[in-house]
Amino acid sequence: MNKLTPEELTRYSRHLVLKDFGLKNQEKLKQASVLVVGAGGLGSPSLLYLAAAGIGTIGIIDFDIVQESNLQRQVLFSTHDIGINKALAAAHHLTQLNPFVSVIPVQEKLTSDNALTIITNFDLVLDGSDNFPTRYLVNDACVLLNKPLVYGSILQYEGQLAAFNVDLGNDKRSSNYRDLFPVPPQPHEVPNCEQAGVLGVLPGMLGSMMANEAIKLITGIAEPMMNRLIIVDSLSLEMMTVKIPNRNSRADIKKLIDYNQFCGINHEKDKSLGMKEITVQELKQLLDTKSDFQLIDVREAYEYDQANIGGEHIPMAEVPHNIDRIQTNKQVVVHCRSGGRSGNIIQWLEKNHGFENLYNLKGGILAWAREIDDSLDIS
Repeated sequence: MNKLTPEELTRYSRHLVLKDFGLKNQEKLKQASVLVVGAGGLGSPSLLYLAAAGIGTIGIIDFDIVQESNLQRQVLFSTHDIGINKALAAAHHLTQLNPFVSVIPVQEKLTSDNALTIITNFDLVLDGSDNFPTRYLVNDACVLLNKPLVYGSILQYEGQLAAFNVDLGNDKRSSNYRDLFPVPPQPHEVPNCEQAGVLGVLPGMLGSMMANEAIKLITGIAEPMMNRLIIVDSLSLEMMTVKIPNRNSRADIKKLIDYNQFCGINHEKDKSLGMKEITVQELKQLLDTKSDFQLIDVREAYEYDQANIGGEHIPMAEVPHNIDRIQTNKQVVVHCRSGGRSGNIIQWLEKNHGFENLYNLKGGILAWAREIDDSLDIS
């Protein structure tokens, strides 16, 4: 049923009296289905405003859990959500905000195997992901399925926004992500928010703008941000618009591919970058023999406080600001929970600061608890 109930008429009354919006467009929102990829910094405000606006069906795909470090910018969540899957926690809060919308949480990682199946069920996609393989994957899936895509990205103090693959009529579509970025950057060439940080209000600004683009696309009340990229500086509050060239990249998108490989993220690439590893048994021997080396823990403060193995604590986001604390004349072992974050920051340090003495702890503190000290509480 697409007609608004009396309760919805009251809830959306400020839309209904809005010039050039009214009942017809509010009913379009109720009929619409939107998938938000990632319930993080950009997804949080986007989801809040999409639900508040009355989007009929909202899908949320995110396999990650809420962490304490998220709460500085991911305003959809609270301290009580720490440890809960983001898609589930988001669905809970959105249904409390607006019980008239249907929220579908998907606790999976979007991959080439499931992307087409998941995306095909929605009218529109908002990409709030934070990595290049997912951005290319979402873009290509939307191109293959002829779905419009709202793109956003943030880093430090700057954000970007565009509307891709918009239907222009006559079997034509606007530019897509590959027209803007035909070739992905080299791995670790662009630091992520964990490494470089992000101003907490910036995702709120961009996420709200993404929700605004979605509403424009669904209702047609204004021209979407197509064939253009807007760049937002949160400090100066200046915006710059860049025209996206037409590279006819749609013709080259014939199927979904291995996007980690396309973006140069695989084990062979890691090996070529020369990242060295050390096992937990080897680390134990270094500790037992009191060898002269440095042990660095790059996990978040709450993780370190819960359980640690005595490493010097430098959270991953703070590493770029504490380069002088990392020794250059001795072996340095870097670890996190499972080895992913520490591996990323090691490669970033090697690429940008020329370190040659860094070793990643294989399996991280999870492997230490499993193979060396099972009394360590890292649940």
